[in-house]
Amino acid sequence: MTDVEIYRDLRKLFGPARDQGVRPTCLPFAASDAHAALRDGWSPLSCEYAYFHAQRRSARPPTSGATLPSILEVLLHDGQPIEADWPYLAQLPSDLASWCPPSNIGSLFRRAGSIGSSKLDAIINLLEQGRPVILLMTLSPSFFLAGPDGIVDPALNEAPEPSQRHAVIATGHGKVKGQRAILVRNSWGANWAMNGHAWLTERFLSPRLFNAATLMEELYVSSRPAAA
Repeated sequence: MTDVEIYRDLRKLFGPARDQGVRPTCLPFAASDAHAALRDGWSPLSCEYAYFHAQRRSARPPTSGATLPSILEVLLHDGQPIEADWPYLAQLPSDLASWCPPSNIGSLFRRAGSIGSSKLDAIINLLEQGRPVILLMTLSPSFFLAGPDGIVDPALNEAPEPSQRHAVIATGHGKVKGQRAILVRNSWGANWAMNGHAWLTERFLSPRLFNAATLMEELYVSSRPAAA
């Protein structure tokens, strides 16, 4: 990747990229992995648990995407167990009434979060502090076509697609052919782009970013789960 100058790279805080499959869970994955990355060592946290409680809090069905405020409320008030306590489901059960946390959930890890600026300068400043940033954006063809070089830079006539919304984690920043770029971790598995990561250029990000959030201090760990 000789076209990339890396100024900050937080990938060492994370394990292998995970895969959300066909479910609309990109935001719970981004928040869960950003949360796990700020803890000591890499131990994935339960995306299923975060998504379940986010949909309850926002009164949204388990077939639609989560909202950023509800996800941040979950991390603050409900917390998350480790992934093994409620592993991610490739698909929902046919009986949705049975979709609920197991009875033997262990410790819950809680963390405050804050919605902030989606401007590149603000995101870069947080990355320089060693803080991954949750990014919400619209997509367009160049994102889906990301190759093994890990560079997403749209054609000049490529417009954002407002109906295609997605969440990723900013894990670094640098320059691509002299253009500012953000390194992101996706939730489409390790086969997407560069082992699940890509460099999104400023030309791609500026018209597509519409929200961002960062996680802050860890709160107390509860040994008892919230009511299901």
